[in-house]
Amino acid sequence: MHVGTSQNLKVVLVLASDPQQITKVEGFLLKLNKRLHLNEALFNKLLVAATEAVNNGIIHGNRRDPSKSVTITCERNHEALTVCVEDEGTGVDPSTIPDPLAAENLLRENGRGVFLMRSLMDSIEFLKTAAGSAVVMKRKI
Repeated sequence: MHVGTSQNLKVVLVLASDPQQITKVEGFLLKLNKRLHLNEALFNKLLVAATEAVNNGIIHGNRRDPSKSVTITCERNHEALTVCVEDEGTGVDPSTIPDPLAAENLLRENGRGVFLMRSLMDSIEFLKTAAGSAVVMKRKI
């Protein structure tokens, strides 16, 4: 874990594409929060959004291939926290994701991750990267 100055901070966690690795996200963010001092509500929003993004990267992006990894990078500057989750998959077109609030989707057991990320963070972007794809989420702090 790399730590910057009191104004700027950057930490990185690399996980194998195994769903059991998702549990490491909470410990990673708890260590980060020792420096950020986010209130409980904001920390919980960050935790849910980051966990959903890592879950999507492992399951959908990397198709649970343990030879591939998911990298979560958290950066804070004086006004915002940016969480970038990168995987080695082909990415997703967010316009093709079904609306989880549509009547035909209400009883589905999955399909709410991107909806949650959008509702918990101030902004969310889906990008192609040299190694695969990324979701970049920002929250003012």
